[in-house]
Amino acid sequence: MEKYWKLFISTFKLSACTFGGGFVIIPLMRKKFVEELGWIKEEEMMDLTAIAQSSPGAIAVNASILVGYHVAGIPGALLTILGTVLPPLAIISVISLFYQAFRNNQIVTMAMAGMLCGVATVIFDVVVNMVRSIVSQKRILPLLVMAGAFTAVRFFSVNIILIILICGVIGAIDTYRREKAQKEGGQL
Repeated sequence: MEKYWKLFISTFKLSACTFGGGFVIIPLMRKKFVEELGWIKEEEMMDLTAIAQSSPGAIAVNASILVGYHVAGIPGALLTILGTVLPPLAIISVISLFYQAFRNNQIVTMAMAGMLCGVATVIFDVVVNMVRSIVSQKRILPLLVMAGAFTAVRFFSVNIILIILICGVIGAIDTYRREKAQKEGGQL
């Protein structure tokens, strides 16, 4: 019961204090569930992040569902959904009541501009941690895929869905090939 409560409260707090969307909440979830609580391994969190990003819907909600399910099954997933969705729902509800007052308020406009700087920093942190994880594998294919995906999106405006599908296929083929080689090597 304590694990369920901690799952709900953790995602509730993260969601309540996070501005900037899913790319901002992911490193905070990593810090909470990987570093502090130790419920998820670093590699598993990277896998969950990749799945959350490539699934339809909000990244924060997708990541919460995956983390909750990984830690405590379906009840965990349901609790993390609630914990993730309730704070923004309450905040947006309050803001919508006072929309006219907020819309033209110079202080609110400046605060939002400042938050954008923080969001950019957190997203940069996510990218650095992902690159560090890929480089630590000391394999060339993930580096080539990463560089190729960046080049395709940045310089050739290739649709991101196509990039995700191609990277998924490359990853599946590479995993199959490595597992097959490992099995053959183990049988010799």
